[in-house]
Amino acid sequence: MAEPFHLEIIASDRIFYQGECEHLVITAIDGLLGIMHGHEPLVTSLPTGELKYMVDGKWHYAAISEGFIEVMPESSIILADSCELPEEIDIKRAEEAKKRAEEKLRQKQSIMEYYHTQAALNRAINRMKISKKHFK
Repeated sequence: MAEPFHLEIIASDRIFYQGECEHLVITAIDGLLGIMHGHEPLVTSLPTGELKYMVDGKWHYAAISEGFIEVMPESSIILADSCELPEEIDIKRAEEAKKRAEEKLRQKQSIMEYYHTQAALNRAINRMKISKKHFK
């Protein structure tokens, strides 16, 4: 069993997780990032994606939106806009958000509106993917 490190996952609306963790795998801006105790210090941004972390030998999964991660040898802190367990995701609401975003993308928008709509679409698709993959 790997030596644990302290992990904090803080979403804009709550502390999602705070405690010991053995492994952390998260999608970083330039690919998957695996973290264990003793990892070199690192700060990077996080796109919308999947987060998985191991506690007491069991993997836990979550849908995470944009944010940042700070990694130190003994701890890691994730700050994200949102973080949800698969069972917390309302799949119908995510599907409706996806449809709204796709419709809005078909309309003429400013560059800023386009980026906001694309981000909303990415969040909806990610939420649906994580829910279907890990919540049965």
